Order: sequence, then C-alpha cells, then structure tokens
Amino acid sequence: MSDDHAHMRSALSLAQRGLGQTWPNPSVGCVIVKNGRVLGRATTAIGGRPHAETQALAMAGAAARGATVYVTLEPCSHHGHTPPCAEALIRAGVARVVIASSDPDPRVSGRGVALLKAAGIAVTEDVLRSEGDAVAEGFVRRVTLGRPMVTLKLASTLDGRIATASGESKWITGTAARRDVQMLRARHDAVMVGIGTALADDPDLTCRLDGARTRPLVRVIADSDLRTPLTSRLVQTAHIAPVWLVCAPDAPRKTFPAGVEIIATDRRDAASLLTALGAHGLTRVLVEGGGQLAAALLAADLVDRLVWYHAPAVLGGDALAAVRDMAISRLADMQRFERVAHRGIGHDIRSEFRRAVLPAATGMG
Repeated sequence: MSDDHAHMRSALSLAQRGLGQTWPNPSVGCVIVKNGRVLGRATTAIGGRPHAETQALAMAGAAARGATVYVTLEPCSHHGHTPPCAEALIRAGVARVVIASSDPDPRVSGRGVALLKAAGIAVTEDVLRSEGDAVAEGFVRRVTLGRPMVTLKLASTLDGRIATASGESKWITGTAARRDVQMLRARHDAVMVGIGTALADDPDLTCRLDGARTRPLVRVIADSDLRTPLTSRLVQTAHIAPVWLVCAPDAPRKTFPAGVEIIATDRRDAASLLTALGAHGLTRVLVEGGGQLAAALLAADLVDRLVWYHAPAVLGGDALAAVRDMAISRLADMQRFERVAHRGIGHDIRSEFRRAVLPAATGMG
C-alpha cells in the first residue's frame, strides 16, 4: 500500500502540472511501474489530447505488459476525438490499474473500471481519493454542475480594504504576494474581472511567469452592457491571448478585433455568467475583482475556493471594500469557508479556504 501511495503521489504531481492548460478535458497524471521500475509517466497534453495514459503507454512500449498503472482519474471508456484509454490499457496487457478518483462524466462513470475488470485486469480504486478529487475539481464542477470551479482572489488590508476612498490601490500587497498571484493564474484556465475593474485599472491579466504556461490564459470580463473600450489593453492584446466579453442578452453589440469573443448569457446574474463559461469548456476560473463581482458570486454561493492576501495595514471604513454590499441580514445566510492553508508571504499573509458546510452556531464564544 505504501508503494501505491508513493506512485499515486507522483501521478498527482504530474496532474497538477497540467492544471489550467488541458480544458475542456481534465488534467490527469499517469505512472506505469513494473518490478519497482518506472516505465512511463505522463500528464494530459496541452489542450486535452493525447491523454496521459496513451502517452505513458507509448513511453513504456512493450514493457507495459504485466505492469501496474497509476492514474489520477478513471480511464475513459468512450470514443471521442481519441480512442478510449481503458481499451488502450487492455491492449497493452497491463496487469493492474490503480485509480485515485472516479470520472463523473456519464459516458465514463464506472464504465472504465468495468471494462478493465471484464478484461481480467485487477483494479484498485480510491487511492488518495481526496487529493485526486481536489485536482479534478474543476472538471467535476463543469460536468456535474455545468460551470467551472471558481477561485476568488482578494488582496486587501487587514480591514478588508482594496483602495483608498480616491481609488489609489497600487500596491496594497508586496511583490512576493503579487508573484504568488501569477502562480495562481498559471493553474487556472482563465482569469476574470468585472467591467468596473477593467475600466478603472485597464489590466492586461496575463500570466507573467516565464515558462509557466504554454497555452495562453483566457482573459474574461464580466461586461453586461459591453462597455469594454476598443482601446483597452485587453482588446489591444487579444491577438496574443484570447479575450472573452460576457454580456447580457440585450447588450448593444459592437465590432471587436480578432481574438475577442462575445458570449451572451441567458440572464443578468452570476449563475448565468458561469454557465456560459462552462458551456465554452472552462473548468477553472480565477476571479480577481472587483468588489461587485466578488459580492455577486459570494451571494449566489458560487465561490469554491477563496485565496485572500492580507497586507499588515489598515485603511479604515471610508476606503473601498474588497467585497461590496451583499444585503445579508442573518448570519445563517452567509457563505462559510474552511481554511486549508495559511502562511506568511513576504510581509503579507496568504490564507486559502474552500467552501464548507459547518454546523449551526451554538451561541458560545
């Protein structure tokens, strides 16, 4: 069992490297082992194909016969752009397949395992399941809920302020925290801001870590009325990295240059916004502001992960809040999170949370 865990951790590490670059497919890691020797290892290719199993089998060649395969997600069993990975494993003659997470896609769920077992291959499931589920979370959200996983990033003072009353905001946090944000961008399919932030900051929203990405980061603006200027940095650089403007169905249309895609939602709400992104294949979206978009997503209970950078400073109540009004009148109505990580980063503090269902308050404390 200890060997299973060690090899699965290697497969999970491979899968994590592909996060943000394989959508609409999941990033999967695969390691092939025989007699204690690693014969092949791969992650899903950029853009989602070829799959990890196919590449690892090609690396192992004929030696894969009788080997054990460690894969982070149940091997696919349906014919799509590529043949099923389950059939490829069967043809290769592997003896055993160890799986971290089940595939929720109804075309696969349980069928990949069933194919392997029917061919006489031993299958061990749920090895490091929680870690596998975390890596596959974006894909699972898109398949089961029709929307991508949402990570909300906030950077503020200790009292939750992102700018002075006059709008001065550069920089609340230090260089180490800002570099860490680039790491977050590298692990997501897209980065999104609201139109207010786009107009105020004129950002480029690129990933500025050399070598961190091969596939361009999709840049999304929640722009209900299509107010994004043709002169904005995002539009002017759309030929380098795609820009998606998500608008309301009744938004007045205008012509944008190549690289800018207009996506109309069904309604003017946060759920429709994310459903539109899911329909276009996105699995992991990093939301970086502003306060109105953050409030809308939180109020609709659509934030799956929350990464908050706190600078050791205070601006006061007249400064701009990281999250705008949410009209919550009862504590029972607020979205709660579970802290999963907390550390210093430069002079700042980085805290990471995931959505949680907590027991009702006891009235103590």
